[in-house]
Amino acid sequence: MKLLRTIALDPSDTFVFEVPAEPGEWAVSGTFRFCDRDLAKLSGKERSAFRSGFLGVQSWGWSTLVQIVPATENDRAALVELLARQLVDRFGAPDIATARAAAEDEVAFARSLCTHPISSLIAVQRSASDGGVRESFRRLRLREGQRHGKAFSFMEVEDDVEPDNDLNLADISQEPRRS
Repeated sequence: MKLLRTIALDPSDTFVFEVPAEPGEWAVSGTFRFCDRDLAKLSGKERSAFRSGFLGVQSWGWSTLVQIVPATENDRAALVELLARQLVDRFGAPDIATARAAAEDEVAFARSLCTHPISSLIAVQRSASDGGVRESFRRLRLREGQRHGKAFSFMEVEDDVEPDNDLNLADISQEPRRS
């Protein structure tokens, strides 16, 4: 099994986001954080989080990049429980059972982004259009002859997943639960 962890190749997330994620946190897409917002009115660091952030589940902060890492079923279950608690405590979910169902869906979606090899880096680009959110995910890989460590030693790879072209956050709560 593979999951996503935040990664910081440089200090830029501390300037880009109001609350940056800590490197090494479990991460999910986090698009749900904007479901009750007027996306056209986002500005500054909040707009940056919407456009290019993955949510660090522990800190509730944002990371520009995540890394695909190996995980166990215990890791997945712990991530679901942590996210469920955060959804109750920070996002106002009505109860832990409802939050756990939403967390299961969010973690399953994060797992669906892990189709590339371990250590691959993933970036997201979001935009709002026609009342919905468009997300595209890109895998970054090292340029030939480069080692991990410098943000500019990576290049985009165009073979990536675009899971939900017409995601409408307002309709998510109306949709049947993914299984």
